[in-house]
Amino acid sequence: MAKRRDFLLGAAATAAAAAVLRPSKSKAQTKREEMIALKEGFVGQYQGGVYLLPATDETVQWGWFNNAETPRARIKSGDTIILETMMASQNQVLPGVSIEEITRLRVDNPGRGPHTITGPVFIEGAEPGDVLKVKINRIVPRTYGCNWNLPGELGLGQFPKLFPEPQAKYFYLDMARGKTEFLPGIELPVRPFPGILGVARAESGQYSTVPPGPFGGNMDCREMVEGTTVYLPVFVEGALLWSGDSHAVQGNGEINLTAVESAFNELNLTVEVIKKKPLSWPRIESDTHWMTVGYDRDMNKAIRIMEEETIKFLAEWKGLNSSDARRYMATYGDIRVAEVVNQLKGVYCMLPKTNGPAMAALPMKDTRTDFVTHAVNADAMEAMNQAALTLVNRIKDEKRLTALDAYSLASLALDARIGRMEAGAYHIHCLMPKSTWVS
Repeated sequence: MAKRRDFLLGAAATAAAAAVLRPSKSKAQTKREEMIALKEGFVGQYQGGVYLLPATDETVQWGWFNNAETPRARIKSGDTIILETMMASQNQVLPGVSIEEITRLRVDNPGRGPHTITGPVFIEGAEPGDVLKVKINRIVPRTYGCNWNLPGELGLGQFPKLFPEPQAKYFYLDMARGKTEFLPGIELPVRPFPGILGVARAESGQYSTVPPGPFGGNMDCREMVEGTTVYLPVFVEGALLWSGDSHAVQGNGEINLTAVESAFNELNLTVEVIKKKPLSWPRIESDTHWMTVGYDRDMNKAIRIMEEETIKFLAEWKGLNSSDARRYMATYGDIRVAEVVNQLKGVYCMLPKTNGPAMAALPMKDTRTDFVTHAVNADAMEAMNQAALTLVNRIKDEKRLTALDAYSLASLALDARIGRMEAGAYHIHCLMPKSTWVS
């Protein structure tokens, strides 16, 4: 690390000395001094186990991953890296930008996602067959974010034909209270998490940031908050870690296309390489739960992948055989929908770390704390469509919201869960906290 530190300090000193001998340049003609290090693959500053990586035009990519991308930072296993991230479309979706402009940014850039990702970060010693353990220590979002839907010619979101008008809503994030106001009398808790946290895939070439996969990426799992740890399989030397698509608020399903999309002033991660521990899909650990995931274009297959991953995990964790693992999952597993709008549908299973009572049956009608809708269908996505749409229409009518506001609110506050597993029947329960409405 001394060589790296000397390079950065030397570059800065050389630049400072040269500045005395030449006229100052305009802002458009100069770059931040640490960008000199970009040619060597190093950006930012490394200090005793902590690497600071700013989000600049030189350290981000807009809408794609590539395992040939030059690393913007190199760290050792066990180091902490503090990243900044940008708003969508390389910081062009900012308060006041119209939905027409947001649509144009997407239409004019086909084949890439809207996300801006910071990285990649090269982790020394990481090799294919290893696992990257990423602890999320601290998240500090910007004070604003935006939710939007893009139906029409793009046809994006869960119900683009039923909600054909686009809309963008901007939010102030009151971090002192941990709340944001959706509309007067409607508040949502701010729970920031990285929508994208992923490593390079094995395949060469350029890939959109939209679909997630075994490499992680755009998982949109709202449980990946401060204090959790994400385990990612490694496919290339150095792993190459990225983050972006920074969320402040999101419901399970993310049904209108987006969360409250923000940016992070600080994403503080401690990264460790676990050698020779093959992993097929990411896993997530909180203080109270282990989480397994499944993603596929077919939601039924996503659920089966999640089941397989859960059975494998329970065999490792508790030494259970397949039959006992299935019974354990049915008894204690809390299965939820991560998202359904990123080409692939995502589900995850939360398994409590401590022994406790069996999971209660999910409600089929309103409870004291939640509005509830329920649907059952042989196809999981159809059941999700029925339950989610019924809830959107309910809150639209009962709370006198516009159709687009009801759709947006469901994208930010819906809790979509998968109930008991039956042959040929998927039960989807959609809950919305009554506490969303305040005096």
